[in-house]
Amino acid sequence: MMHFSELPSAIHLGPENQNLNKPSRKKPFFPVGEKLGAYLKKHGREVKLPVAYRDLLHFRTTVALKDKNGVDTLWETCSYDLKEWQYLKDQLISIYAILKTEGDLSFSGHLDVARIDFCRFGNSQPFRIRIVNKYNDNYDHYYIKIADASRVYGLELEHLLSPNRITFLSSKGTLVEEHIPGIPGDVFIQQYLKDPLTNKIRFAKEFVKFNERCFVRLLGDMRSYNFVVNITPDIEDFQYRIRAIDFDQQSYEGNMNLYLPQFFKENYPFVDLVLKHLNKDSIAQYQTEERTIMAFRVAASRFRLMELFNIMSADQISTPEKLEQLRTELTNYFHAASFLKCGSMGQLVKRQLKQTLQKNLMYLQKQSGNFND
Repeated sequence: MMHFSELPSAIHLGPENQNLNKPSRKKPFFPVGEKLGAYLKKHGREVKLPVAYRDLLHFRTTVALKDKNGVDTLWETCSYDLKEWQYLKDQLISIYAILKTEGDLSFSGHLDVARIDFCRFGNSQPFRIRIVNKYNDNYDHYYIKIADASRVYGLELEHLLSPNRITFLSSKGTLVEEHIPGIPGDVFIQQYLKDPLTNKIRFAKEFVKFNERCFVRLLGDMRSYNFVVNITPDIEDFQYRIRAIDFDQQSYEGNMNLYLPQFFKENYPFVDLVLKHLNKDSIAQYQTEERTIMAFRVAASRFRLMELFNIMSADQISTPEKLEQLRTELTNYFHAASFLKCGSMGQLVKRQLKQTLQKNLMYLQKQSGNFND
């Protein structure tokens, strides 16, 4: 089990080593294959959509979108020809109905598209659709992206193995994702982390658990701006949950550290919080708690997971060089030669789940009698 105090986290790395923990600047897209498409259709993820990603690329101009403080958000608001805009609005409202109400359009009369934003930053170059209720001005968002197999596997594993449920749709190369609400991690650092009302110990506990979830299922690049924080009032205080919002780096990189949020310099303040407020035994306790609940999730969804891993194991979602590096590093870390037998990133993720959760799964097997890998 990996401890914050036993390995050099981001906060302990010198400037000369920090570049070692940077993800690839540009990750290639991996198409959604026939078998993955059939899996998505079987589980209600693959549907017919009236608009594709490429249709949104027909904008005439864009204007930089700034926040309420006048700071550039890296998003651009798109402008379309009037005829194109009217067509897109109607179809985008229909997609929202498919995403939220299984296609029930009876509510669409009081909905409108307030804005279409585009982000050139990052791998997915998404469009963000703002839907507004014309009666009360309440708004919601969803995203349209190029369907990438790595991201689809990441979304599906998040749905099955994390405490969060994920709604997304796929349609012939187009991916539609619901908006995941929360305070962006970098904003939380700036505005909430030093707030006297923030329970530092409870947040440190959640960061340890989030760190563990990412490592167990090999979700990479969880820098502070790639996850959000949800705050829930509780008896006399608050509870915290960290939710990933970017899944492009699902088991793509070769560097094992890139699957541990504790190693990113953007997460220095969170790592510092853990080291200041939690001792070694507490960290181990919270890691064990997270692995236990993940084992329960594996048991509850084992048939769907097995189906997904059979497809993922035969799919290419990384390069041979990165695969070789990651399986070697995991072999050396766990002292387990079984990783060397993995011929794909999908097989590595499956092996990683078995390796990290084996004690918890064995306990469940004894309790329930039947649990097959």
